[in-house]
Amino acid sequence: MTATTTGPAVTGPATTVVEPLYITAAGVVSSAGIGLGPLADGLLGLTESQEGPVGEDAEAYPPRPVRAVRGLDVKEHLGRKGTKYLDRLTSFGLISTKEVLRDTEVDGARTGVVMATNTGSVSTHSTLLYDTLTLDKPYLVNPGRFPNTVMNSAAGQIAIRNGLRGLNATVAGGQTASLLAFRHARLALGLRRADRLVVGGAEELSAPAAWGWHRTGVLRDGAALGEGAAVFTVQRERPAEGPLAELLACETRFTPDPRGYTDGLADAVTRALLRSGVSPDEVDVVSLGAVHQRGLERLEERGVRAALGGGLPRTVRIADVLGETFSASGAMQLAALLALWQAEPTAPPVTALVTSVGWDGQAAAMVVRSPR
Repeated sequence: MTATTTGPAVTGPATTVVEPLYITAAGVVSSAGIGLGPLADGLLGLTESQEGPVGEDAEAYPPRPVRAVRGLDVKEHLGRKGTKYLDRLTSFGLISTKEVLRDTEVDGARTGVVMATNTGSVSTHSTLLYDTLTLDKPYLVNPGRFPNTVMNSAAGQIAIRNGLRGLNATVAGGQTASLLAFRHARLALGLRRADRLVVGGAEELSAPAAWGWHRTGVLRDGAALGEGAAVFTVQRERPAEGPLAELLACETRFTPDPRGYTDGLADAVTRALLRSGVSPDEVDVVSLGAVHQRGLERLEERGVRAALGGGLPRTVRIADVLGETFSASGAMQLAALLALWQAEPTAPPVTALVTSVGWDGQAAAMVVRSPR
């Protein structure tokens, strides 16, 4: 496969090493709270997330642990205008974006958005479908909910409300969607399609989605369902005040045969390390994604071990704290690393690997480095 060069590069014997991109800000909405601080507290065991669903359909959830975002007043964060019919998924994305752009002067013409999703808002789809089938006159369904039915609703709202007129993309990719979004962002920035991108993923809880997880039996017994969003600003130029992290390579692979899922992830990890100029023994920590999914957890760990020469360094398991966040999991995995690095500002530089693998055959790996 021909290597794609994203910016000035140093040529090696086997592949092309890309220059780093820089993560300059992070915004998080999760069951732990808003921001990286509460996330770090949860990872370090200083706080515990409250369990139980919220919302009008809270009584309809299956008997499974749920870690929902609680006490979130959208109007308090975004104002009253235009928020009446926002779904939770879009609200999470907007509030996270507000956090990352709070102290940033943005050139709207050269700033774009890349958001990850699976199907958009399941709760909006199911509500409109239910109303269509049960109301005496189906055309009496609430028209205010229709904008939320499209998958790119969150990305569009983020761009409109923040005046971001650069490229706007929504990446639908199931479990690996967030890392696919980062891959798209790296290519776009490398091709000079933008100077800065708002990149992340969002996922919402709803009773229909919870029943889907519960009935399939994909998650281990006792594994919690989660929701939230993690959004980051990524740019080519190194900021004068220093970045939150360096984003090195992000590689993806697709393997149609389930027997090759481990090899697919190992290939993605190996390729990402080569493109980053990082050797396997330089990886200090791995942020794992499929930690609660039956069978997939073992496949992910085996793929990482195969790529790293048999060993597995220290791992970060954000799903243990937030629950399964599906298409937002890769973004949450990255947020977990940044939260820990901010909580330990005097620690030596760390090179980390973020991995994701799904039952659809997609595998992805991203290499990031803490500030030096």
